[in-house]
Amino acid sequence: MTSVILLEDEPVLRKELADYLRAQGHAVTAVATLAEFMRVFEPNKHLVAVLDLGLPDGDGLDLVLRMRRGGLRLGIVILTARDGAEAKIQGLLGGADYFISKTADLQELAATITVIERRLTAATPPQWRLQSSPRQLVSPAGMPVPLSAQDFLVLKALALGGECVTRQTIVAALGGDYFEYDQRRLDTQMRRLRRKVLELTGEDLPVSTLRAVGYCFHAPIDVCS
Repeated sequence: MTSVILLEDEPVLRKELADYLRAQGHAVTAVATLAEFMRVFEPNKHLVAVLDLGLPDGDGLDLVLRMRRGGLRLGIVILTARDGAEAKIQGLLGGADYFISKTADLQELAATITVIERRLTAATPPQWRLQSSPRQLVSPAGMPVPLSAQDFLVLKALALGGECVTRQTIVAALGGDYFEYDQRRLDTQMRRLRRKVLELTGEDLPVSTLRAVGYCFHAPIDVCS
């Protein structure tokens, strides 16, 4: 059984979805607004969130971004009537795991939740760990890399940002103005960080450069205090 929180403002559809998922054996908390979601959401209980985007008190995408910045271990499914590649790209880059149209068969939603449950409940292999106290990056083999404040902020943005973190996002995390920030500083910092990690751990930092876009941390990483 998966504990699911469902955010859908349309009453008939909300009941249909909740009833169907419960019939599939899931525990479902159904809410209609962002405010209600924030009141009842329990990070240690809910494993999957199914979210609409167009809501009476805001945009569901803002909620996705907020939860990903918080480093929550949560599967996020966007279920929306918004069409087109742009909406899907925004949702996935914002941190959603899956993007499903409201016209899709309910079996697709159920299968998606099952896939997320398997991934999140599987045995977790050793992975990178980003710590704030002390401020360091720890390799899967347990080798610590002390970090400067700027290195920590860059890695945290990458760890919480999903598959693609733009340069704008990283500069904002550093407290800079993107239009005034010298992009060469970011490239230099990344080269130094890669070299430092390799020297101290013997492992390559799993960060890929996405040309003209930003960077991606392409390995599992846990962010902890």
